[in-house]
Amino acid sequence: MYRIQPVQKAYAWGSRDRLQAMFHLQRDAEAKTLAEMWFSGHRQSPSMLRMPDGSSIDVLQAVRQSPQEMLGESSSHLFGPVMPYLFKVISARIPLSLQVHPLDFQARAGFNRENAAGIAADAPERSFKDPLAKNEMVVALEPFTAAVGFAPLLSQIRLLESVRHPLAQHMAELLSAPRPRTPNAAFDPEHQAFDALMPLSAITWPESRRRIFRAFTLAITAAAQEGSGLEPALRDADRSADGNSHLALANALAAVEAFPDDPSILCLLMMNPVSLDEGESVFIPAGTPHAYIHGTAAEIMNNSDNVLRAGMTAKHKDIPNLLHSLNCQPDSPMDPSNTSFGILSMQNLVTYKPHINEFMLAYGHVDVGTSPWPIAGRLIQRYGELLLRLRPQPFLRQRKQLPDRGPRVLLCTDGAIHCSTKHDAMDLQQGQAVFIPSCDGQVDITAAAPEPAEERTLDMDSPHPDATAAHGSYLLASTPF
Repeated sequence: MYRIQPVQKAYAWGSRDRLQAMFHLQRDAEAKTLAEMWFSGHRQSPSMLRMPDGSSIDVLQAVRQSPQEMLGESSSHLFGPVMPYLFKVISARIPLSLQVHPLDFQARAGFNRENAAGIAADAPERSFKDPLAKNEMVVALEPFTAAVGFAPLLSQIRLLESVRHPLAQHMAELLSAPRPRTPNAAFDPEHQAFDALMPLSAITWPESRRRIFRAFTLAITAAAQEGSGLEPALRDADRSADGNSHLALANALAAVEAFPDDPSILCLLMMNPVSLDEGESVFIPAGTPHAYIHGTAAEIMNNSDNVLRAGMTAKHKDIPNLLHSLNCQPDSPMDPSNTSFGILSMQNLVTYKPHINEFMLAYGHVDVGTSPWPIAGRLIQRYGELLLRLRPQPFLRQRKQLPDRGPRVLLCTDGAIHCSTKHDAMDLQQGQAVFIPSCDGQVDITAAAPEPAEERTLDMDSPHPDATAAHGSYLLASTPF
């Protein structure tokens, strides 16, 4: 095992206190907004590993020097000498951009095209920093809100019609059964303009999907002045809203406070509002439109930093490429947590395994006493007697569920934990993390008593104790095999 140092990312939407508290940063760092902490083998922002001799090496170099030992045979053969995932802890104080991650073929083509054009890898106008699609998954560490994927068509129409604003009404009209402004819909100039932006695959789309594309495109290409008066219209609609309509309008109102009169905010009313409690999750495949609104979460994705933005941002927008990757199929958000009865009965561990090869997450809790984990309490409340009858030996069940090979990153999110492999053992306090190479085999995680309190800094070796009870919570990022 090697201590791993996260890479700090200070974006405008970040929190002023949440990540600072979790990672025990020095007080002078609290003045800036801190958005993300990367545990990374990405070539632009690799994390540093502390080696046994006291030297440091970045993850990228360590993997290239010893791919079999670091990654394991399966991961090395499948992905080559690179980390297959990028693991982050993120905290959003205000909404992030409305965005889509490119599909595989779009990422490869865009990456090669921008390289050929001589656009620097770190240039603000660069859209394709990697030749990889980016699927990503979020696990909430506190209440977390987002908009993910398109809601059912009728829900989109009903919600937009409730907003008495010219642009919202126009979007609702495009979503409804065709009522062209000309006698023949095929020659409607507005439809023609939007349809010219569709990808080639749109030739197979049903008409309902084409309507969604047109309404979404209308909002993200509208002139800035077309968003004038949006906030009062949204507030009026919210007064009579309930259920999912209220959640979607709450997302839009949070966005309009951060980005006044941005027309693209109306796209949030076409999307599924997502509200996660701690331990709940959502998987976002490439091509799915999404926007994170507020909260702190673990995030894991392909080893890619590709983002195509459409609005709600001061950063570079790439609307043509976003539209070519956009999945316009309405669908419910995907929960990647393992919810079989066997896992639900494990009151100290939840695993999240989307159907891809690059990554998975485990979120767990260890305690030498009998204090319940809040996530377990919610599961017990939901499933009642079943969980009470199926209580296992927590430590034994953990051993069966945690991966015993592949590149792993273990982060202590609360309290203190003790982790051990056949080669090494370490205590981790809140905010500390280790990289566990594949050659270390099985990792066992138990509670570790915190050390006496002292001044904390973001250092790989300094203790960060702040609890008196011997308990801890952790995140383990890994490949699923």
